[in-house]
Amino acid sequence: MPRLKHWLFDWAETIVVALVLALIIRAFFLQVFWIPSGSMEPTLDINDRIVVNKVPYHFRLPRRLEVVVFRQVQPEGFTGEKKDLIKRLVGLPGETLEVKNGVIFINGSPIQEKHTGNQDFANFGPVTIPPDSFFVMGDNRPESADSRYWGFLPKKNLIGPAFLRIWPLFKFGLIASE
Repeated sequence: MPRLKHWLFDWAETIVVALVLALIIRAFFLQVFWIPSGSMEPTLDINDRIVVNKVPYHFRLPRRLEVVVFRQVQPEGFTGEKKDLIKRLVGLPGETLEVKNGVIFINGSPIQEKHTGNQDFANFGPVTIPPDSFFVMGDNRPESADSRYWGFLPKKNLIGPAFLRIWPLFKFGLIASE
């Protein structure tokens, strides 16, 4: 009986340590997210599972064209469920952003994008991005509710860059920033 007791204790200890490590990793380092909408198609599809690195933005600023996950911007008095969203970061603090016929201009110069398959030809702006804020847009512009609709993304809402697609398995791979 002492051997069985020892064996059970070893298993219980292993499970508890594994759970604690998993919780620490999820809370501070990596988190898996599910893509609920088509706003990032064709880069990411509905029901894809991605991994987000929660560490980089503690040490560096976000970079233009990174795919980022963030907490939804909440309007004043909002009492609904908070959501995590994913978009592409296109504008940095202090820049002037304008969209002309679907092309994004930063400080008067067009930016080169590789994911123009779902481009719309709308116009927007110009707007100047405030300090500690960013401008994000979905890759599938006609189907994306983004900074054009709900405003600037505060830096405090950023969770981290998406870097790995883990589901579906046949699409497993790194998520490239442009």
